[in-house]
Amino acid sequence: MRRWHADPGSGRTQEDDDGGSGGDFKGQKRSNETHESKTDPDSRLYRKGKTGSELRSMRHTLTNNRHGLVVNAMVTQADGFAEREAAKAMIWDARQATGSAEAEVTLGADKGYGAGEIIEALKDMKVTAHVAQNKSGRRLAVADEIAQSEGYAISQRKRKLIEQGFGWAKFVGPIRQVMVRGIKKVDQSFVLTMAAYNLVRMRTLAEIRPLTP
Repeated sequence: MRRWHADPGSGRTQEDDDGGSGGDFKGQKRSNETHESKTDPDSRLYRKGKTGSELRSMRHTLTNNRHGLVVNAMVTQADGFAEREAAKAMIWDARQATGSAEAEVTLGADKGYGAGEIIEALKDMKVTAHVAQNKSGRRLAVADEIAQSEGYAISQRKRKLIEQGFGWAKFVGPIRQVMVRGIKKVDQSFVLTMAAYNLVRMRTLAEIRPLTP
């Protein structure tokens, strides 16, 4: 999620010793340790894929496999561990919402969530990890017994529904580049946007009719 900010160069977090560069940052190496946004200190320089580093925060959602509705949404500061930590927090909320420690709960996710640490955390929460297997020379965190089950195959198909919510939030909602500052306000904006998406999704589900023979 791109953050709206008035100073694309960011301000130094350390004593400015360049004699007054006038905002010219060409050739300078910037990181979250040396620079921060003057207008939104909660944002962080973060590189997504092959793009350049930009001031960002990270958005996270949890959807229900049955209907694709968003059941949890949150925004965190951008770093390499935010996705895993947010996933653990949201699935723990889902586990508690069942009201029973015996209720079956599964979590479908891509291979980016296949680290042994998160798999062990899910086991502690009594949640079955339906995480895509990373077969690129690593030890598989998800057992073959689980990966070959019918429930695992369903989870891997259904997990793609989560991208529909993100797509709607970016192209219909205001999330592609938010115009509020501060992690709390950005989080509120994102949660409201996903609530609006749920209303649209429920309208779509209500229009679905069973096929007549």
